[in-house]
Amino acid sequence: MIKVRAALLEDISLLVSMGKETYAAAFASENTPENMKAYLDTAFTLEKIEQEISDANSQFFLAYDESTPVGYAKVRVSEEVKGLIKEPAVELERIYILNAHQGKKAGAALLKRCIEYGKKNGFYWIWLGVWERNIKAQQFYMDWGFEKFGTHPFKMGDDVQTDWLMKKRIG
Repeated sequence: MIKVRAALLEDISLLVSMGKETYAAAFASENTPENMKAYLDTAFTLEKIEQEISDANSQFFLAYDESTPVGYAKVRVSEEVKGLIKEPAVELERIYILNAHQGKKAGAALLKRCIEYGKKNGFYWIWLGVWERNIKAQQFYMDWGFEKFGTHPFKMGDDVQTDWLMKKRIG
């Protein structure tokens, strides 16, 4: 059974290692080794994750299968889509599940917790960016009632990629 809890400062090393592992597993085959290394070396450092977890506008959640950590999610308050979504919205910035634990409903448990967080904190929408070539993730979000409402660029090393913007009404 999957359990979800808020991540703590002492979870930083775990978040860094899981972030690197899951991100590389999901995207390394579609990107150059140089671009992958550049992204991993900046997005998943101890300093960067400590800064993010300490930010009052961010919240991390960890998913466990029994006592084994299997994935995590991060939500954050940002102004990025203010002109596109008129009511208060929270971003689902990350949701990553270790490959060996995919299909065990950890992603669903994390997404449910992020939606609960958004509702509890007065947000009307939850939104995210998902790579235009990540069909599996797009389908997961559509199954949860998310709809595409735009695109934005995502820089992966020196490669500018396109993310779909997807949103779901929660309040």
